[in-house]
Parts: sequence; C-alpha cells; structure tokens
Amino acid sequence: MQPPALFVCLIYSLTKYIVMEELLPELKDFIVNYCKQYNLAKVDQAELSTATSIDLDLAIVDIEIELFLEEFADFFCIDRSGFSWYKYGYPEGSIKVDLLRALFGNEARWVKWLANKLYQPKFRVDNLQQAIKTGRLE
Repeated sequence: MQPPALFVCLIYSLTKYIVMEELLPELKDFIVNYCKQYNLAKVDQAELSTATSIDLDLAIVDIEIELFLEEFADFFCIDRSGFSWYKYGYPEGSIKVDLLRALFGNEARWVKWLANKLYQPKFRVDNLQQAIKTGRLE
C-alpha cells in the first residue's frame, strides 16, 4: 500500500526545509535593502531562505534582474564573467502570475503555490550564496 500523495509531499517539503542551508546575514541585508531602495517587493528578512526565488518570490525579472546581479557582483566583489543565462533560462516573468497577484495578493499560501505551478522559478538565492562562497557567479 502506498502512502497518500499529500503525505509524501509533506514529508518531502519538511526534509527540504530541514536540510536547507542557513542564509548569510550579509546577503539577507543586501536583498532587503535592494528591494527597499528600488521599491520592488516587500521582503521580510525572516522569510528569506536559500529556496527563495529571485524571479518569482521577489518579482525581479527582465532587465531588473540584470541590474540586480550587477549590483550584487559589485557589492560582494564577485566575478561574473563566466555567468550565462543558458544554465538557468532567462527569467521573463509571467502575466498569469502577475494577474493572480493583482487579484488576490501575494500573502496567501495558495497564491504562492499556484504561482509556483504557473511559472517555474529560474534563479534562487542559493545561487547567490554559492557565488559568495566561491567568488564566482556561474
């Protein structure tokens, strides 16, 4: 007998949460200050994790993400020369997700879940943290 699918998803989510690496405080501060400075998204420092998506959760897409990465690389002295979007896919955003958030807000769990189903995140905070540790954004 197989366990119910909901139970399996819950276990997977919990193990993913437990194994998740702690986010560097400097990176948290950078993201929160960047979003405040450019009036992008209200970011709660306590909710930021390595699984946070830059393009979906923080709504930084298109040319904004290029500016974000440039400022990130300058702030943390990261080598960005080898970086290419071919590895991740270029984050364009989603009109469906924007409409969903405009109608229902972004606070409800079901909105976040549905947005994640409608648009697959391309770039996460974990990629930035690895770049800080290695000194290269790849």
